[in-house]
Amino acid sequence: MDTRTGGYRIGADIGGTFTDLALVDAAGTRLEIGKLPTTPDAPDEAVVAGIAALLARTGIAPTEVAHVVHGTTLFTNALIERKGAVTALITTAGFRDAVEIGREHRYDMYDLRMERPAPIAPRRRRHEVVERGAADGSVLTPLDENAARALARTLAADGTEAVAVSFLHAYANPAHEARMGAILAEEAPDLAVSLSHEVAPEIREYDRTSTVLANVYVRRIAERYLGRLEARLRAEVGIDGPLYVMQSNGGLVDAALAARLPVRLVESGPAAGALAAAHFAEASGRDDLLSFDMGGTTAKACVIRERRPLIAPDFEVDRRYRFKKGSGLPVKTPVIEMIEIGTGGGSIAGVDSLGRLRVGPESAGAVPGPACYGKGGSAPTVTDADLLLGYLDPAFFAGGEMALDQAAAARALETGVGASLGLGALEAAAAVHRMANEAMAAAARLHALERGMDAARLPLFAFGGAGPVHAWGVARILGSPAVVYPWGAGVMSAVGFLAAPLSLDFVRSQPARLETLDWAAAARLMDDMAAEGAAALAPSLAGAAHEAERVADMRYARQGYEIRVTVPEGALGPGMAAPLAQAFEAAYAALYGHTVPNTAIELVSWRLRVSGPKPALALAPPPTAGARASLKGERQAWVADGSGGTGGGLDALPVHDRYALAPGSVIEGPAIIEERESTVVIASPATIAVDAAGNLVATPAG
Repeated sequence: MDTRTGGYRIGADIGGTFTDLALVDAAGTRLEIGKLPTTPDAPDEAVVAGIAALLARTGIAPTEVAHVVHGTTLFTNALIERKGAVTALITTAGFRDAVEIGREHRYDMYDLRMERPAPIAPRRRRHEVVERGAADGSVLTPLDENAARALARTLAADGTEAVAVSFLHAYANPAHEARMGAILAEEAPDLAVSLSHEVAPEIREYDRTSTVLANVYVRRIAERYLGRLEARLRAEVGIDGPLYVMQSNGGLVDAALAARLPVRLVESGPAAGALAAAHFAEASGRDDLLSFDMGGTTAKACVIRERRPLIAPDFEVDRRYRFKKGSGLPVKTPVIEMIEIGTGGGSIAGVDSLGRLRVGPESAGAVPGPACYGKGGSAPTVTDADLLLGYLDPAFFAGGEMALDQAAAARALETGVGASLGLGALEAAAAVHRMANEAMAAAARLHALERGMDAARLPLFAFGGAGPVHAWGVARILGSPAVVYPWGAGVMSAVGFLAAPLSLDFVRSQPARLETLDWAAAARLMDDMAAEGAAALAPSLAGAAHEAERVADMRYARQGYEIRVTVPEGALGPGMAAPLAQAFEAAYAALYGHTVPNTAIELVSWRLRVSGPKPALALAPPPTAGARASLKGERQAWVADGSGGTGGGLDALPVHDRYALAPGSVIEGPAIIEERESTVVIASPATIAVDAAGNLVATPAG
């Protein structure tokens, strides 16, 4: 990566409620953080203003900043809210409706009103051209170039803004797609164009077409937004270092490549938090963790196994039902596996028509925000409940930069929840807090089980603005052995950006049984991907070494889907067949508990990840640690009665200053531990120790 005098690095994470900033020095030991409300109508405004303020406060010159790393949910929101370009699809004659037919699979057999998201390109904007390729790459029907040119001219004149091209079996032979792209460039140069073999060159027409549509749908948004942000950082802040963007797979790319392939950025913000958890696991010698990130809008859980987050080859956006696979648009791009729960600090609580308490997924967001923000919000939220329970200090929220209104929170909870349930404001707040914890624990437990892990055996790594407030309650429901609270937890996703290497993922499909696989062709595919990755990263790596990780998608013959298998060391050739088969059967047995004897094994796709070196990150405890007494006083806060319900009452809990706790310190819970961007709440007996890096590690007493 680019380095210059000082070598400071900045991470900027735009959340639904707050924009978080983290700055570290070249050694990765000094951490400076910032937090300010997100500006939804102009997301880059908070990033630019926040970075300028952070540099001014720390006295660091903009010319000392090596680079900025950014992540955003802007493209996810554009897909969900359908605020992208007017998009057309060009496909092989006879396949106009394949993207709407999908897999002909009902994700819910018994729901007569089952919904699917509408295709990004409506039927009137889906067009066919005569051409046909076979699965082996041979040409069955040449491309009708005259018809292709006429169609391109039509699209240039009918209001179309973006075009996705997805031809049958283009992953095996992209020549027709490339020619169609050239014709569009000649006849309609103002259109944004994406070709499926450049975005997702692998089998399964529906998934590949859905992915290229999603990419081109938000491409102009990405180009404008990232171009504007990079220009503003230079012109208004004075940072001339490059802008890198987090991908959904946890790797970084430069802004130019990110703008060309924005579909790889859809899960960029949540991925950073998982990377931060993985970095902590490696730094502390822990192998497995459950990452728990709760912000203002949502909470995310992610299993960290063997010090790495799990990576899936695809995911879905715009799901009709949050937890039902198949109810969204498939996107074939690698993504860190996590589960997202519609519960955050701004999640709105209410009582449904059956008299049941619900929390989320609707959120008050940054504007108007929770009732206690005093910005016009009146609906009760999780943050309002936490404030009323005494878990938050109304005079020290965001380090005292934002005063909270307890009376407004009480009114919202009493009228929006308590009146319907026959509860006072305080009891209603306890019910909302408990309901939020239960929902998050249930989702986290399911996420871990689906990955062969028991959440009760995994320490919780808690961060996000609201995560440390709720993590102890979630952990007690899960039965977790410990909860780890990093310092700087409120902006840990932004810190995660600074733990990520430059990285690109590539895939090429080559379906064949192992005994008949063309190993020479496989070696060429792998060499081509390695060369493409090295060339793409070379300008940013500036001569630094890179490494390649090889993976194969494999299955038993006649199975419908594959599993990912790490390719053993060694050259690709006939001698690789036996060790690769052994690796597949070991991975299969680990997932399903058995193998299928006397059955042929198929290799479907080759994958390659090309990565640069990991940046330095070894955060030291705050410089004030141990310089003064940590105890700030006491505060009346809610302590549950241990019945598992909402019973309990207020009690005086000690309040500690996080920045005064030195490594080796041990305090006893219940306790509240405050820092500027988040508050740790441990409302039952516990032992809380400070490790060498300044992280709090809380374990249940007894």
